[in-house]
Amino acid sequence: MCTHASAVVLPCCFYGETSRVFRVMPINSKREQGKDAAVQGTNDSSVVSKVSAAAQGYFHDDFLKHFVCKVSRRAPLINRGYYVRWKAVDHCMNQFFHATNSSSRRQILSLGAGFDSLFFRLDSEGALGGVTVFEVDFPEVARRKADLINSNACLKDTLPDWEAVSNQQTNAVFIRSGHYNLIGVDVRKEQMVEAALSGAGLQWDTPTLVLSEVVLTYMETQWSDAVIGWAARLLPQSMFVMYEQIHPDDPFGRVMQNHFLKLNSSIHALKQYPHTVAQTQRFIQKGWEKCVCLDMNQFYFDLLPEDERQRVEGLEPFDEFEEWHQKCSHYFILSASKGSVTNQALLMLPKSPSIPHVTPQWAEHPPLVIQPMCGSPCIEAVGMASAVLAPGNILLTGGCGRSGRDTVARVLIKEQGGWKCARVEAHGDRVVSLYQTLTSIPGGGVILFGGRTSPLNPTGSIVWVTFDLGDPLSAVQLSFKNMICTGTGPKPRWRHTSTLVCHNDKTFLFVFGGRTEKDPVLGDAHFLCLEDKHWTEITVAGVVPEARHSHSACPYGGGLVIFGGLGKGGRPLCDAFYLRPTSSGFCWETQNLHPPPVPRYSHSAHVINEKLVVVGGVWLQADGVPGVAVINLNTGSCVEIQLDTSSVPWPLMLHSFCSELLDSEGTEVVLIGGGGNCFSFGTHLNLHPVTVDLRPILCYLNESDHK
Repeated sequence: MCTHASAVVLPCCFYGETSRVFRVMPINSKREQGKDAAVQGTNDSSVVSKVSAAAQGYFHDDFLKHFVCKVSRRAPLINRGYYVRWKAVDHCMNQFFHATNSSSRRQILSLGAGFDSLFFRLDSEGALGGVTVFEVDFPEVARRKADLINSNACLKDTLPDWEAVSNQQTNAVFIRSGHYNLIGVDVRKEQMVEAALSGAGLQWDTPTLVLSEVVLTYMETQWSDAVIGWAARLLPQSMFVMYEQIHPDDPFGRVMQNHFLKLNSSIHALKQYPHTVAQTQRFIQKGWEKCVCLDMNQFYFDLLPEDERQRVEGLEPFDEFEEWHQKCSHYFILSASKGSVTNQALLMLPKSPSIPHVTPQWAEHPPLVIQPMCGSPCIEAVGMASAVLAPGNILLTGGCGRSGRDTVARVLIKEQGGWKCARVEAHGDRVVSLYQTLTSIPGGGVILFGGRTSPLNPTGSIVWVTFDLGDPLSAVQLSFKNMICTGTGPKPRWRHTSTLVCHNDKTFLFVFGGRTEKDPVLGDAHFLCLEDKHWTEITVAGVVPEARHSHSACPYGGGLVIFGGLGKGGRPLCDAFYLRPTSSGFCWETQNLHPPPVPRYSHSAHVINEKLVVVGGVWLQADGVPGVAVINLNTGSCVEIQLDTSSVPWPLMLHSFCSELLDSEGTEVVLIGGGGNCFSFGTHLNLHPVTVDLRPILCYLNESDHK
């Protein structure tokens, strides 16, 4: 038996109004039956992904592989996602076991268990002392699982006392044994569900752990609410653990919802309960005494030991930080308790969490409007680099689109009717990579540095790009030529910055930060003298900024200012540093920002009239997505402004993109590319460049400065 399809985990459906008295909602149409089948199909892909994560060493489970035909390797992002899900549920289960250790009998009731191997894993670990496992699922799924168990000697030998039982009255099909009960019943028929559980030996007053991994959300919300209330009423000594989605309305959330719609298995509860606070209130209102709900970034950073995170992060090459953090911000782990014993098992954050929730200090100013670029040239890619060749001409190199890494350069060209994109075959040394940098050189030309073809293959090449715009403008000619430089240059890297600075009447390319295949973050700095083509040692005083990648660096006052990025341990940063020119070299100066902006990375930034304008990025500590932060470089004052994306007819993801100012006054900025692999929900790339008119906020801040 082998059918593997779709995506997440199999649900079951309880509902009811009062204990022992049930309100039965009709289940009739073929459409509803089709939805049931689609939801059941999510089980198969989920177990394949769990097997992949276990096979790569993310967690130990020798039994999952018996529930698939073959082991298929998933992408590292998928493996990490299923790891953190597995780890969170396992953490809560161990907390429950510890809190109820003195009880002679305990129970686990797993709702929508699908092909989960929990019982077999716990049995092999000797962790089932006094514990009985009850699994509930659709009858067809239960039959398939029973057949798999019966046909597999390794699984069947774990259950020497098992028997198959069919209850004609309730139409329940289940396996019954001393410590394991598999119940197949249409759980929307609640009287049958309760009768089946009682018949299988579930004791309602025994300490019980209720597990629900991406289950209740597939039901209409009134049904899932009823399940939560039903469990609270019937299980007076219990703990409910739930793993589900949140934040449906931001770009990632919209892609996530569209994915499940295409599978005919809509997710419901997150519309009424869109965040962790709402989910916590939901459980309290349905009869649970205490409840703690954390998003998965909070769980990962604050409840997993650092050595465990380092172990996991070293298992596979990885470079999907934006998608990983967004995935974690769109899922939660919740624990709710009923009774004094299980109250001790709830999730608990440390007193000083490393990912505290921050409320952005939004300016009292209307959101800045984002518009598709005039002419709507199609550019779908992430990890590109950009540079202005001349007014109305923007060079784009590198990146990865729907067909893989781009092997040709592109030039955005402004014409009378709007902008268009021309693909240009470059002459000379070809450079194909992601997260490289392009830096425009005064007098003409562009310097390309770094990038990677894979997380195991960074490049350290320096390429001089020359161009001839031609007449007409669409006849652009590009030439790429490797530069031969002397001196000790930087390691090959990507996600770094390369910025022009001046010293002793010479121009230098200043390379800072980034990462390599072995170094998660870099904090070194290097100066390339463009006149001499020599990597030069220059004195830099002051406190060196923390190592980072995916930050921004902008020319400013003969030096530069850096902001944000992803620091050590994978935590976003919110600091700013000015590399100030001195008579002997340069000096790092910390910018004191007030109020502190929300930490972020994978953004873009530009200096406009003594103000650092930061656009987009990824943050972990605030709801929604970053808009525009404006930092006054003279005073350190900072304001956040939201973006109005209603004119953009697709979910606009502002990370892994590039940007350029469209005029010398800096009144308009274009954002190009961006998006990424949205966990198992598919790849989403922004369709067209978009523009932001900065004049309203710059005028507003200028007026405020003069008051």
